[in-house]
Amino acid sequence: MKPIKLCSDIIDRRDINALTRWLIKMPQLTKGSKTLEFESKFSEYLGCKHSIYCNSGSSANLLIVSALKQMGILKNNKIVVPQVSWSTTIFPAIQFGLDPILCDCELDNLGINLSHLKRIIAKDKPAAIILVHVLGFDSSIEKVVKLCEENDILVIEDTCESLGSMTSGKMLGTFGFASSFSFYFGHHISTIEGGMVCTDNDDFADVIKMIRSHGWDRDLSQDSKDKYRQKYNVDDFDSLYKFYYAGFNLRSTDLQAFIGIGQIPKMSYIVKQREENYYTYRENLTSEIWLPVLEETQNVISNMGYPIITKNKREVYKRLSKNKIECRPLVAGSMGLQPAWSNLYGESPMVNADIVDKYGMYVPNHQDLTSKDIKRVCSIINEETQ
Repeated sequence: MKPIKLCSDIIDRRDINALTRWLIKMPQLTKGSKTLEFESKFSEYLGCKHSIYCNSGSSANLLIVSALKQMGILKNNKIVVPQVSWSTTIFPAIQFGLDPILCDCELDNLGINLSHLKRIIAKDKPAAIILVHVLGFDSSIEKVVKLCEENDILVIEDTCESLGSMTSGKMLGTFGFASSFSFYFGHHISTIEGGMVCTDNDDFADVIKMIRSHGWDRDLSQDSKDKYRQKYNVDDFDSLYKFYYAGFNLRSTDLQAFIGIGQIPKMSYIVKQREENYYTYRENLTSEIWLPVLEETQNVISNMGYPIITKNKREVYKRLSKNKIECRPLVAGSMGLQPAWSNLYGESPMVNADIVDKYGMYVPNHQDLTSKDIKRVCSIINEETQ
């Protein structure tokens, strides 16, 4: 019986051979020219002005929230976060002293529940929202952005699960003020570990670069360096160790950037395969199974894993496991029920998110999955949900 893995590494033998040939030349391995090249190529692929490479998608979210806070961009400390999301989407808001407000999900696409968001806006008047494009779905991004623009709310996109998805001809991750991406194993592309912050705002990009590297200005353009050095009366001698923001060391390496450069040409194939797999699932699962609904404007679904909501979740899991098919809970379930949240704020149940928590799971979708593999997965699910 052939095992079917939940994820498949996109780093292949050709990548390893290319990396080996490069390493023999004894290049710089810490952050340098390859990082800049990877950032430039990623910006070109995504269609954004700035991409800043860091050591994980979680760090990308941390950098974004830190920069928002330190720059004084937020009109208040209230920030909306999705109940169905990931730990390190929400935790930076807590760690930086913001007031996170949980928002329920839509069961159709697992994104932000618009009705609940409207009630939150009317009551709390938040400064920002971090939304998650769950498993490639667009989280009604155009409707969310319109609503937020009308209410002077900053939109941040966590796009770690949705690289390559498009709505109205635009890549997810280009609708808001800034966005985050992850290059961990099993995501659309991999740099072993890694993440990216993307934005069109010049000042914000500069601050992200500084916070990524201790708070100094070494990664900035000369014009940007001059601006900060003139403001604080810093000469060339002291400039190397002047810290303008409270930073971290969240840099990645040129070694990993080299791998990333080799991943970008694969993106069209990866997205095509994941989208084809998504529709193969839809065609082969019975009407008894909950099916996600795409927004009419979503052109491309770069699906990271196929979501299922079924009352027979435990039975489906046992049958799949018995047949050597991997599966897992649907993202992190309902974040308001997680101990890390309830220890601070008490349990925060939500109608739809709690359904996802109780009955949700997802099954494999990756570029190495065959139509035969998917039909085998669907057959088992259909049998257990009749």
